[in-house]
Amino acid sequence: MNISVDISYYPLKEEFIPPIKHFIRRMNQYQTLEVQTNGMSTQVFGEYDEVMEALTREIKDSFNMPHSVFVLKIINADLQKYA
Repeated sequence: MNISVDISYYPLKEEFIPPIKHFIRRMNQYQTLEVQTNGMSTQVFGEYDEVMEALTREIKDSFNMPHSVFVLKIINADLQKYA
């Protein structure tokens, strides 16, 4: 099953842009996933297990920096054509 995930990442520190860019770079390394970004959020599209495994790994890595917030919206459909 393909899914679409809308991600908003809020590193709670003064220099918040570098961790966001680093998270996006890491997500873009997964060749089986489609990653699109805009000024508000990042969207990830792909097969459920692959997306969730990547998110689990990369969110955990981001949590090495204290005090980060992720807001995820997950839908069980490929909404890439609407992004």
